Amino acid sequence: MNVVEMRHIYKYFGNFCANEDVNFSLEEGEVHALLGENGAGKSTLMNILYGLYVHNEGSILINGEEVHMDSPSVAIEKGIGMVHQHFMLIPQLTVTENIFLGMKETGFVLDRKDLQRQVEELNNRYGFNVKPDAVIWQVPVGVQQKVEILKVLMRKARILILDEPSAVLTPDEVVELFNSVKALSREGYSIILITHKMSEVLNYADRVTVMRQGRVVDTVRVADTDENELARMMVGRDVDLDRKITGADFGKALLEVKDLTVRNDKGLEAVKNVSFTVREGEIVGIAGVDGNGQLELGEAIVGLRRIERGELKLNGNTVTAAAIRERLDEGLGHIPDDRLKKGLVLQLPIKENLIMGMQRSEKYAKGIFMRRDAIQSHAEKLVEEFDVRPADIEYLAGGLSGGNQQKVILAREVDREPNVLLAIQPTRGLDIGATEFVRNKLVEERSRRKAVLLISTDLDEIISLSDRILIIYNGAFMGEVQYDTPLEEFSLLMAGRGSKEKKGEAV
Repeated sequence: MNVVEMRHIYKYFGNFCANEDVNFSLEEGEVHALLGENGAGKSTLMNILYGLYVHNEGSILINGEEVHMDSPSVAIEKGIGMVHQHFMLIPQLTVTENIFLGMKETGFVLDRKDLQRQVEELNNRYGFNVKPDAVIWQVPVGVQQKVEILKVLMRKARILILDEPSAVLTPDEVVELFNSVKALSREGYSIILITHKMSEVLNYADRVTVMRQGRVVDTVRVADTDENELARMMVGRDVDLDRKITGADFGKALLEVKDLTVRNDKGLEAVKNVSFTVREGEIVGIAGVDGNGQLELGEAIVGLRRIERGELKLNGNTVTAAAIRERLDEGLGHIPDDRLKKGLVLQLPIKENLIMGMQRSEKYAKGIFMRRDAIQSHAEKLVEEFDVRPADIEYLAGGLSGGNQQKVILAREVDREPNVLLAIQPTRGLDIGATEFVRNKLVEERSRRKAVLLISTDLDEIISLSDRILIIYNGAFMGEVQYDTPLEEFSLLMAGRGSKEKKGEAV
């Protein structure tokens, strides 16, 4: 039985058609994955189902009844719950308080014991292993994700939309989460899974719908497909994300970090006395669950955050107290974690973003005047080389897709010929095609004898790209591992429970 049917859905934003003649169905008790590149229309479709957007044409049926889904309150009334990628929890409240927050059923006088009992019943039924009286800020992100699911279950939802539910989880937490998801499906709950991770689709979904450019390419049973076929449906060609790192002919250390301590925005130590090096022709990956000091470490290296204690060297020269400009002149390239806020000026065209930081050089300026011809020819060359679309150098950066914005940043930083390339979350939010392109470029830089420091919460990315992998937890290194290390060991280290023999230090 289909509990959801979306028939011939059209959604326009001005003249742009985000969903074109889309048909989608969800069966009772199934996990149905929704795949597609950035801008394929999958999030728009789910926002329509949840009442955040109203479609222009088509119809929606819930349990056979046509519904005018014009607000989330209507969706909730019809038994639909959505768990967003970014948690919507209040850190200072307990698990139980967050779950019941805003529910009129609790009344004016809270019976905390009864509310905790209700949470405990759901908790035990689906193996969520969540303590009802725990305070949110004190529990791991994996538990917080389960709390978000418990919130929608407590509101009697039978249809769940999960948006990238494993984005910030360790491998063990991912397994725990999907064990609970499968338990829900066995109880008759119907689940839509939005994810970019093929392994999750192949391991946990029953059916998968692939979208491209606002249309449905196909819906297939997972048992009848494989990763290569899904990738071809998503991008229209073969995609290769396999490990391409070969050889280990490393040269001298180009980046040296010794006994580094850095504070976060709250004044607390986020990076605690860490040491490591990155050599010529080497990619060193730093893996860990988001929020364990890796961002502060990257910001300290580039000069966006003050180094409290320790020493930083580039090409053998100490730059601990150097300004950002001096570090860039010393051969540092930087792909920031947030391309919109730190990587681009969205109101400027592609051509000007491609010379950002170099606009005063003699190559692009003569006194106070810009060399327009040089800027244009330079931009045209990079746009072609890095396959930026549209290939219009006058196009505003803010109008580009996420993948093409990242290509502009990558083109600019690689073109500067840095000796050390710092890449922080370089493929976050990118579709599989753009991800393949960015990863290949990082491997190319390694082949050109550059030192690459990769900071990413995507464990698959770290494993496929790194010569050595350092695991960071609570601001300190838990150990150094290789790409073929068992996932169980990765999970232990990322959760702070592994061997600490090398804590804080790496060669």
